[in-house]
Amino acid sequence: MYIKSLLIVDQSSMYLLKGTHHILEKQGENVQSARIIRFTSVDRIVELSSIIKEYIIEAIAIEESGVKVEFKKDIEPVPSELEDKFDELPSLRDAFYALTPGKRRGYVIYISQPKGSEARFSRIEKCIDKIMNGEGFHDHYKSKK
Repeated sequence: MYIKSLLIVDQSSMYLLKGTHHILEKQGENVQSARIIRFTSVDRIVELSSIIKEYIIEAIAIEESGVKVEFKKDIEPVPSELEDKFDELPSLRDAFYALTPGKRRGYVIYISQPKGSEARFSRIEKCIDKIMNGEGFHDHYKSKK
């Protein structure tokens, strides 16, 4: 049996854990708060069971205390190609800034990844309809559940 990973309690709580055992990993390169513990076997879970229980108890205490993670706002600059498209289509600018900060961030990260402007413009074109409909870049994953 292969067990990939386990998220404990809440993303914010995971981020706020002291993590003194150094088994918490960032979920991805662009993730601000989520932390995971990766498992490759049931034996590893058994081996870490006391630490996992400790983390769960700490995460519950954090959750009950009401402490929240301070997220960085607009940490990625809007690519110049997207700004150019905003000048061409002002309604796109309005729709983009009507999105939640997380949805805007998802588009900025996706559009900014290619080094060349041509590829960035291509990505913008692919996203226009979703942005105009108020959808986030990753919303299609939600509809599949």
